[in-house]
Amino acid sequence: MGPLDAFDRAGFVVTAVVDGIAEDQFGLPSPCAEWTVRGVLNHIVIGNMIADAIVAGRAHPDRSVDRLGRDPRATLVGSIAGTRAVLGRKGLLERTVSTPRGEAPGATLVHTQVAELLVHGWDLARATGQATDLDPELAEYVMTDWQTRLGDRPRSMLPFADPQPVPDDACAADRLAAYLGRSVAVA
Repeated sequence: MGPLDAFDRAGFVVTAVVDGIAEDQFGLPSPCAEWTVRGVLNHIVIGNMIADAIVAGRAHPDRSVDRLGRDPRATLVGSIAGTRAVLGRKGLLERTVSTPRGEAPGATLVHTQVAELLVHGWDLARATGQATDLDPELAEYVMTDWQTRLGDRPRSMLPFADPQPVPDDACAADRLAAYLGRSVAVA
């Protein structure tokens, strides 16, 4: 699977999860302690805006602003489509871009956005009582990427907590979430 195919699949996954969110669930807490369901969705949209700004060499948008408006799903879908167009530009995967963590190939930016969509899709599914068994092949792909990047490095300076325990029979998306610091224990 190539990075852009993975992005497309992750966009499909998170959109399907958002389709399953009821209006009265946007204020629910999420596995991301600092955000509600709406906050996680807003973070995804802002993350896409940041990826767009990185590629364009522009200043990053203000993370404190709610970008969702009255139709969070439409805003999400629009941000995914816009970011996909930006990430699909000829030569971007090989080009070096300036990310918040330093210079990196464009492919690394795409991989980061794939993980953002999938893992935060997991957060949204978990918070709203939906199934978390999200695209097992994609979850394995993202897990392999992050295991290669992170390994057993300390995570004190990263936006991830330490890996959490996970049941032996956990699905791939639950294993990924646990690897990136989420608690997947049944509440």
